Amino acid sequence: MTEAHDVVLRDVTLRDGLQLTGKTLPVERKVEIVRRLLALGVPALEIGSMARPDLVPPMANTMDLVAALSPEELERCWVWVATPRHVAKAAAAGVRNFQYCFSASDAHNKANIGRATEDSMAVLPEAVRLAHEVGGAIQLCLATSFTCPFDGPVDPERVLAIANDPRTEGTGDIVLADTLGQAHPAQVAALISAVRERTPQRRIVFHGHDTWGMGVANTLAAIGAGAGMVDGSLGGLGGCPFAPGASGNTSSEDILFATRPDWFAPATLAELVELTESLLAELGEPNRSRTAEGARSKAAAFEWVVGYSNT
Repeated sequence: MTEAHDVVLRDVTLRDGLQLTGKTLPVERKVEIVRRLLALGVPALEIGSMARPDLVPPMANTMDLVAALSPEELERCWVWVATPRHVAKAAAAGVRNFQYCFSASDAHNKANIGRATEDSMAVLPEAVRLAHEVGGAIQLCLATSFTCPFDGPVDPERVLAIANDPRTEGTGDIVLADTLGQAHPAQVAALISAVRERTPQRRIVFHGHDTWGMGVANTLAAIGAGAGMVDGSLGGLGGCPFAPGASGNTSSEDILFATRPDWFAPATLAELVELTESLLAELGEPNRSRTAEGARSKAAAFEWVVGYSNT
């Protein structure tokens, strides 16, 4: 089992968080967000995607962002990819951490990536080779690991079969994504436990959404079952444009308040809340973080309260 305070939070605001907004942040603003989050101690970030810019406009300047960051900064940053060509292009720009994503369900993979799940699996070895050629790390990311917006519940045995496929060799992590936020804690714990016990040894990453209010509960269940990394976004921003019914990610602030890693303190939360509020105001998006709401309460005797604001 994994202790909550030992888990790695990956903030995915600049990829999964932004992709449903339809708004492209300037590169300079993205660089500022990356550097502020890294300076606060956030261990890992997902900063963009190689998705087609005509389909996901907020990701259009991902490679410009990569070019603006140092190799040291990029060591803590991940980029979403779906093809070997994506890996090659991103690697040439300086990316070294690749999240190779496809869906456990064919219907969503066709909607999201434009091909069947088997077609994505067939070229995974080439993607792994290209990542390793530049000394990079590559994750196997399985969207719709629990439910599909088109096909409904996903059989856990399908996820386990993909995870056990020899063509996944060389992927250091496996990301199990509750793309629609429809999973519940017992279901999350069961799948992560099964993957941990019945598939090659990899770090397990849980990517949750808070559509049905289970984001933090599912994240804690994932950690308890052995996940070593969990995803969140500032203010719960995000969602998949190709998954009807998907809403925001689990809030990074809520995950941090629940897990209390060593680097997270009231002053850290205060800075995160300020950053979140300014970003969401810029995007015209609501703040879904209950922790951020609590931090702006008038309960001044609680050390995590950072003061009331009308902003």
